[in-house]
Amino acid sequence: MITPAWCRLMAAYNSEMNRRIYAAAAEIPDEARKRHAGAFFGSLHATLNHLLWADRLWMSRLAGWERPRGGIAGSTALYDDFDALRSARVEADAGIESWAVTLTDEALAGDLTWFSGATQREWRAKRWIVLVHLFNHQTHHRGQAHCLITQHGVTPADTDLPFILDLAALGLT
Repeated sequence: MITPAWCRLMAAYNSEMNRRIYAAAAEIPDEARKRHAGAFFGSLHATLNHLLWADRLWMSRLAGWERPRGGIAGSTALYDDFDALRSARVEADAGIESWAVTLTDEALAGDLTWFSGATQREWRAKRWIVLVHLFNHQTHHRGQAHCLITQHGVTPADTDLPFILDLAALGLT
């Protein structure tokens, strides 16, 4: 099972990586960010929208956040404006980090029950498994975003977790 410390680490990593990905994406013209590029969700902009939508969806289940509108098909169109999307991303990341600080071993060991619109059924899993999925999903789609960014000739900042976070400040040394 994962630990609360691992969740704090991954929440901090998520925030930092999103800062880096959005900084690199900002170097790409808006039209190019929104152009279909053959990615799973089409464009870089759509991929970033989906990632925010999914984080909000999981946090609605885990922490009582407002559930985002639409399903997976609409997840790519939360924000048309890149600056608004970026601002919403910063806000969500701060919320995930604040929430992660509150986690306990007992909370992680508990069950989470939710209804999935994608599968049209109720699911139940240990909360720690859902959190592994949350952070893995973020990394998966950020990897796609990274690839789309590099196709535009922009090099995002380093992504290696041990070298980009102040582990001591997170109480993880």
